[in-house]
Amino acid sequence: MTLQAPEQTVPPRVVLLDIEGTTLPVSFVHNVLFPYARQHLAALLADRATDPVVMRAVAQIGELAPGVPPAEQLSRWMNEDAKVEPLKTLQGLCWDGGYRQGELVADLYSDVVPCLRALHAAGVVLAVYSSGSEPAQRLIYGYTEQGDVTPLFSAFFDLRVGGKKEAQSYRNILAETGWQAADVLFLSDVEAELDAASEAGLRVCQIARVEDATVASQRHPVCADIAQAVERFGLSGTVQGEAERALPC
Repeated sequence: MTLQAPEQTVPPRVVLLDIEGTTLPVSFVHNVLFPYARQHLAALLADRATDPVVMRAVAQIGELAPGVPPAEQLSRWMNEDAKVEPLKTLQGLCWDGGYRQGELVADLYSDVVPCLRALHAAGVVLAVYSSGSEPAQRLIYGYTEQGDVTPLFSAFFDLRVGGKKEAQSYRNILAETGWQAADVLFLSDVEAELDAASEAGLRVCQIARVEDATVASQRHPVCADIAQAVERFGLSGTVQGEAERALPC
């Protein structure tokens, strides 16, 4: 496996971000979002049985788990924290209702929005890659304590490009966008995801949040937050003017 090459002197032009444990506390996902979906999934399956999106997800469940009732299989997948498309799709539909009704509000880490605003203003392309569905990603960033920050992002990627621990997924993102691998910095808390991205040629950095007790990688650069990553990869000069107006980045 090809891991992280020596850090380059030219700052990245694109920053690709994981969500859980990188820009958003793991506790919000596991203690708020997952229980909310678990509580509402059965009603969603019943109330929106003729919705084409729900019908497609139910058909996928049948293909992946023949003979198992959809609600039962969804519960099993949630217990396993499985990264499967029909579960992510249906969770996203549950969360959509919760956000729009004001029952869910994401609270990003304090360094995230100032740094992302500064990077965006400086012309750095920002994108998201998460196992959560693209609509679910947009909901997280659209309903935050800091307001709607979705305009900061140029692209959102989910499992349609492949699993996050597979190098080909990152190659698919490069092929779709036309980005050069060496221009892209991928930030995640998960070492196996960084391994895959590095194998595809991307520059990588682990965000090891103290709040999430992330175990620091021994194979990749490690930073405590987005602000440190901005500094480490030579982006601090690029965003200095903006950052001074948008501390703490």
